[in-house]
Amino acid sequence: MDVPVIDLGGWFHGDAAAKGSVAKQWAAAFETLGFATIVGHGVDEALLDRIHEGAIAFFDEPVAVKRTASFAGEQASQGYVPLGVETVAKTMGDEVPPDLCESLSFAHLDWEEGLPDNDFDRSLYRANRWPDRPAALKPLVTEYHRSVHRLAQDLMALSAAALDLPDGYFAPTHDRMATHLRLVHYPDQPVEPLPGQLRYGAHTDYTGFTILRQDDAPGGLQVLTPDGDWVDVPPVRGALVVNAGDLLMRWTNNRWKSNLHRVINPPRTLTGSTRRLSIVLFTGPNNDAVIECLPTCQSPDNPPRYGPIKAHAHLMERIHASMPEGL
Repeated sequence: MDVPVIDLGGWFHGDAAAKGSVAKQWAAAFETLGFATIVGHGVDEALLDRIHEGAIAFFDEPVAVKRTASFAGEQASQGYVPLGVETVAKTMGDEVPPDLCESLSFAHLDWEEGLPDNDFDRSLYRANRWPDRPAALKPLVTEYHRSVHRLAQDLMALSAAALDLPDGYFAPTHDRMATHLRLVHYPDQPVEPLPGQLRYGAHTDYTGFTILRQDDAPGGLQVLTPDGDWVDVPPVRGALVVNAGDLLMRWTNNRWKSNLHRVINPPRTLTGSTRRLSIVLFTGPNNDAVIECLPTCQSPDNPPRYGPIKAHAHLMERIHASMPEGL
């Protein structure tokens, strides 16, 4: 089974038939694999290249500079997290060595642009901490977030159609959409990884849609098929990869899949650099949105499998499971 490539041009610019066709493809992708590669998404390709270059420039800085963007304790989900801290496979109950990546994360960049929030939201996060260098990183991250934030809202409108829900159904739960933008660097591996150690261990994502800009470096993203096989998610120039998270699967009563995926190590036989960079936007409903089974995803023969939960409570459970005690 291959990851489907879906052209969103028909959704954005087509007639009713074209929109319906895209909605059907969207539904099929998330009912089977939980992943789709999207083109025609409207995010400028030059911007995708520039944010990649800016992120690489940050990770090329000395550790002391990168640590100027660090938090401690529970705020490890924000700011700079060095190599050897995160073990995402722990969320699946796996005891493996730490992931071979470092990252820089920002929460709710929309607040910095004056978009809506409330007191509940503000109590959950500190202000983002920006590194001292490079100076160009902040405007690049802000521009990229603004563009992909718009796309994420569009994907929820598409999802309403794909789930046979009324137009605008998700607007009340996403007017303060929760977002985390994460720059992830997978360095070269001069030393062979430990047994069971990956660039990023097998896991599912936590909330709504994840929107990923990946590069074509070896040692890339893989997803688990229903047959139990790991398949590559091939990079497509100018495309983005979208996958559904656990909360979205819960919301749809398991109709849509939050699927296991991982980032594998490059082959040891390769020469030259194999470093990899991913730019990830995690999205989800408003932090205080109560998530209950959608009306089109239940019936007398298919009752709700899960009770209600607030979106942020679900997120924190998963984040804490992946971090060591006392961080």
